[in-house]
Amino acid sequence: MARRTKEDALATRHQLLDAAERVFSDQGVSRTSLQDIAQAAGTTRGAIYWHFKNKADLFNAMMLRITLPMEEALHLIGHDPAQDPLEELQRALLDVLRKIATDERTRRVFEVATLKVEYVDELLAVKQRQLQTQEAVTQHIQSSLRDAYARRARDLTVPLAIAAQGLHALVVGLIHTWLLAPKAFDLVAMAAPVISAYLRGIGAAREP
Repeated sequence: MARRTKEDALATRHQLLDAAERVFSDQGVSRTSLQDIAQAAGTTRGAIYWHFKNKADLFNAMMLRITLPMEEALHLIGHDPAQDPLEELQRALLDVLRKIATDERTRRVFEVATLKVEYVDELLAVKQRQLQTQEAVTQHIQSSLRDAYARRARDLTVPLAIAAQGLHALVVGLIHTWLLAPKAFDLVAMAAPVISAYLRGIGAAREP
C-alpha cells in the first residue's frame, strides 16, 4: 500500500508539472495562477501545495526535469581520459541544441523560460535558480576549456573565465534567436560551425 501511495504521489507530481508546462506556455508565467494549473491537471490547489511550496518552486521543478540531464552530461566531460574534452564539450552543447530543436517538451520549457517569464515578485526565486544554473554550466564549460588548452599545450588568447562565459552566451543567444522564429534556420546546422569558429577564435581549436 505504501509503495502504491508513493507511486500515486509521483504520478500526481508529474501531472502537475505537465499541466504547468502547458499553461505557462499558453498564458505566460506571471499571468498563470496555481488554480489555473490545478484545474488543467484535474487536481486541487491543495495537491499543488503538497508537492511545491509556491509557483516559483513549481516552475523550478519543471525546469529541472528538463535541464538536469543536460547538466549531468556536461558534468561528465573530462572523466574519461581517452576522450578529447573539447570534442566532448562540442558534442554536449550540440546535443542540448538538438534536443531543443526536436523534442516538443524541451522546446516548450525553454520557450517558457526564455520568452514567457518575468523575474518579479513571486518569481525572484526563479531568477536566482536560473543564475545558479548559468553559473554551474559556465563552470563546466570553463573546466572543459581548461583541459582542452592543457592537452593542446596552447596559450590562452582570452582569460579562461571570459572564454567560458562567451561560449555560454553564444549558445544561449542561438537558442533565444531560434525560439523567436524556429522556421528561420536549422538550429543545430547553424550552431555547429558557429561554435567551432568561436573555439578557434579563442585558441582552443586548430584552424581547419
